[in-house]
Amino acid sequence: QVQLVESGGGLVQAGGSLRLSCAASRILFRFNTVGWYRQAPGKERELVASITSGRSTNYADSVKDRFTISRDNAKNMVFLQMNSLKPEDTGIYFCNVMPITTITAQSWGRGTQVTVSS
Repeated sequence: QVQLVESGGGLVQAGGSLRLSCAASRILFRFNTVGWYRQAPGKERELVASITSGRSTNYADSVKDRFTISRDNAKNMVFLQMNSLKPEDTGIYFCNVMPITTITAQSWGRGTQVTVSS
């Protein structure tokens, strides 16, 4: 079964930065579109950034110009550089291949907690 492990979260003050990492086993990211999602307390999980196999990127309006998604195919990892963090960026961040189907939904990892204090 595919395993996804997110890391790099933490507590940071507003305006600060964090870099999240996503490592995968039993799947090659290089052939897939990969997304970073976040789930804020009491809210549904939402897609914040994605990167295709061709390295095209897409961002939610709320994070555009602040977050940057990238990938390292040699390491089979995807990253999310988060700058100018805001309290509303607080949540658990997950990565997964896209699209989310009944199969890929079985691969959700534990995520990594990001807390931004004001």
